[in-house]
Amino acid sequence: MHIGLRNVKLSSFLLLFLLACNREEKLPDTVTFSEHIAPILFKECTYCHREGGTSHFELKTYRQAKGYATAMAFVTKEKMMPPWPADPHYTEFIGQRILSEKQIKLFKKWVTDGLQEGDKTKLPPLPQYPFGSMIGTPDVRLPIQPILLPANSSDHFVLVKVPFELPSETYVSTIEFVPGRNNVVHHVNGDLVRYDFNKKRNVFDGELSTNMVLDTTIKLAFDKLGLANDDGTYPALQKSTVNYLPGVTAQQYPEGIGSFHLPRKGAFLLNDIHYGFTKKEVLDSSYINLFFAKNPTTRPLQEFQLGTIGVSPVEPNMIMLPDVEKKVWSKYRVPKDISILTINPHMHLLGKSFKAYALKPDGDTIRLISIPRWDFNWQYFYTFKKMVKIPAGSTIVAEGVYDNTRKNLNNPFNPPQIITDQNGSMKATDEMFQFIISYLPYEPGDENRSLEK
Repeated sequence: MHIGLRNVKLSSFLLLFLLACNREEKLPDTVTFSEHIAPILFKECTYCHREGGTSHFELKTYRQAKGYATAMAFVTKEKMMPPWPADPHYTEFIGQRILSEKQIKLFKKWVTDGLQEGDKTKLPPLPQYPFGSMIGTPDVRLPIQPILLPANSSDHFVLVKVPFELPSETYVSTIEFVPGRNNVVHHVNGDLVRYDFNKKRNVFDGELSTNMVLDTTIKLAFDKLGLANDDGTYPALQKSTVNYLPGVTAQQYPEGIGSFHLPRKGAFLLNDIHYGFTKKEVLDSSYINLFFAKNPTTRPLQEFQLGTIGVSPVEPNMIMLPDVEKKVWSKYRVPKDISILTINPHMHLLGKSFKAYALKPDGDTIRLISIPRWDFNWQYFYTFKKMVKIPAGSTIVAEGVYDNTRKNLNNPFNPPQIITDQNGSMKATDEMFQFIISYLPYEPGDENRSLEK
């Protein structure tokens, strides 16, 4: 009797579960733009697909969406768009853009239903975004000297100085690099040149950019840029203050975390702007946005990286033989308790997958990130929803798989060739394996502190 009753309860539960699933997946009889497609676009797509966004076309109106409808149905079904390489089932991050299976089916059904516009009164309001920024209205915008790029099929690396002089010294919470509209900037690594006010009369002295290939030494490049103090000494550099990768949105943290002092006059030294290929001559006009902080930071960010030119070597090595898939890894033992805020995996064109986790001294695993299908074109700085505590003695492990075969459509060589990291070369046709970690020394309660801005 008890067994029969238990089976009835189980059957009822399964029936309710199946009914719930059917209700969740049920699609409307007719999918329209105003009622079904626009809400998805406005929430997940127009952030980039707008004037001043990072995409090369807009998706704000019915006419615009109709023109790309078939393509949208395909790229959403293949989960190419919205671009979010990290596996959301492994770890969740702030700002992730993931469509549900029902939303994906709505795009397909909209096409098969005839791309109807629907009742315009059901169209949600278009989100309002700041112009010239992905995150807000900056306090200061610093233009970067326009760079003319000839039509080319190779990488270009340029060293750039962005000088500034402010009414007074202040604190900055976020520095946002905004690439030019031609989509030729691949990445930027930049430092802050911290001048003592009385040691440099004119921070605008010298050239504003120089070709890294032509300048055989850093000193020669620095001399051209006029970076030295008036007495010939060199100012201090605050490392890694402005960075950019495809798809990256500048990191924003709650008040008191990550901001730093900005001198009245100084310069940003973009150690390199890496320009990719372009089929025609273009003029890049990128710029830097500064967002001031209300108060001095109490907890400045720190950073280290595993892998290429990092704190731990790549094993077994970064020699990629032709027609071979290869797995590599890098491991680092954390000497003290830390709180991780943001992580950035980095590979080049041969990258196939990436995974990172921490092994605690007691044997437990802390998930950090999994990217099952690496995409060179989308390399985010991933910020956790809450700080992740890594106890002292834990080992952080990063694993990568590279595909140097003809099956890899991104392989820069056909037939495949031997590819290495060239001791840290940033050329896209060489390789890299890095896992960059932004962290704070741990304080009690960090693991419960939200990082939502």
